[in-house]
Amino acid sequence: MDGFIELLTKLVTEAGIDRSHVYYRDSLELPGYFRPNKKWDFIVVVKGQLIAALEAKSQVGPSFGNNFNNRTEEAMGSALDLWTAFREKAFGSKVRPWIGYIFLLEDCAPSTRPVGVKEPHFKVFPEFRNSSYAKRYELFCRRLVLEKHYDAASFMMSNAEKGANGEYSEPAPDLTFQMFANSLVGRVAAFSGRIKEL
Repeated sequence: MDGFIELLTKLVTEAGIDRSHVYYRDSLELPGYFRPNKKWDFIVVVKGQLIAALEAKSQVGPSFGNNFNNRTEEAMGSALDLWTAFREKAFGSKVRPWIGYIFLLEDCAPSTRPVGVKEPHFKVFPEFRNSSYAKRYELFCRRLVLEKHYDAASFMMSNAEKGANGEYSEPAPDLTFQMFANSLVGRVAAFSGRIKEL
């Protein structure tokens, strides 16, 4: 994921944010509301204002089932924690921060074949029936944005061999890295013109 983060850093600085305000290797902790703090994967902080924060996660097999639940709960919890802390003015109160979520999944038979569901009491939503973990992650990333937990999300897949060479696929046209980057850069560019006002 480092390559994607480095590219985003380059794009953000080209959009007018000084490199000294962009963090992706250290100083990544932000205060939470339900916990003291959380370490994000990339943040932009200017003049005491949180401008952007993103979470970058990946998953390889074989335990896709257990890890799917852990990853979804973690991402939703992080968003809730950040937005509640923002409401309580933990990051400065002038600018609503942009937050994003990137997910890279191993492209392999166990992640792409249909998986059954258990329905002992109530029916699951039909889109989850016979869906693969890849499809479930795609739905999850899309719904994170639809429900306004995150401003943008990107879902990518790569197999063990080609991934080492930087190759990946993007199963959903609305969750591409390009659209994700455009969302971030657009927000940062809009903000960079207002820096002197703060």
